[in-house]
Amino acid sequence: MHYIGNKVIQLVAVLLIVTFLTFLLINLLPGGPETVVSFGASEEQIQEFRDQYALDDPLLVRYGRWLGNAASGDLGESYVKNTSVTELIGQRITPTIQLMVYATVIALAVAVPVGVLTAYKQNSLFDRMANTTAFGFLSIPNFILAVLLVFIFAIRLGWLPATGYTPFGEDPVEHVRGMILPALSVAAGQIAVYMRLLRTDMIATLQEDFIGVARAKGMPTRRILLRHALRPSSFSLLTVAAINVGTLIGGTIVVERIFAISGLGSLIVEAIFTRDYLVVQGTV
Repeated sequence: MHYIGNKVIQLVAVLLIVTFLTFLLINLLPGGPETVVSFGASEEQIQEFRDQYALDDPLLVRYGRWLGNAASGDLGESYVKNTSVTELIGQRITPTIQLMVYATVIALAVAVPVGVLTAYKQNSLFDRMANTTAFGFLSIPNFILAVLLVFIFAIRLGWLPATGYTPFGEDPVEHVRGMILPALSVAAGQIAVYMRLLRTDMIATLQEDFIGVARAKGMPTRRILLRHALRPSSFSLLTVAAINVGTLIGGTIVVERIFAISGLGSLIVEAIFTRDYLVVQGTV
């Protein structure tokens, strides 16, 4: 219970720091929501808008008000869209979750077999090529890779759509085709991390005594690798995959914008450009 209590305290502290810094940074941007909502309006109308949403109150007062409302489940209302932030998040969260799930599935589907093979064939040509490719993926930002994938597979080859999002319920085939390139863009860096991590753990596991006993019993190599070596080597991989959820969320922001996917990433970018403070705060 003491451990759980400490973690809860740390969680609350992190949430307070992150939400306050987000509120501070978005308010430091030049201009405000009235510059978008009240474009062409008179000074009186602009001031009326600011009074309506108490935008002239001190920053700490407005943050405290937002924090109190958020604690009760009210994330406020968009200045621009006149819609509750909770409703906007509900409308946009599905594509983002789908993109994260697809990226995770692709990353694990590629990283696990490659990691197992590179550990089994340590220092071989395949191992060196796989590691070189992994370092290449790590060095390429996902937004650069996204543009490259669009150029190759959408513009040059015409195999996949360059932009757009089709809900799964409308057309499953087009949905999958439209999500392949975004998911690959997000998954590429994760593949490299997962593969390298699993390779390292597998190499250590393959040197354990119980693996030697399994080999002495004449067990097939495939069974040794998948049943006896992979299981104890996968704990670190699963832990890192769970921790990387935060990284995936950050990675989807730019990728969604590039592929014109109406998810949380696009919502955040739109809200930043329109100085829609409460939407930025709520989505973060």
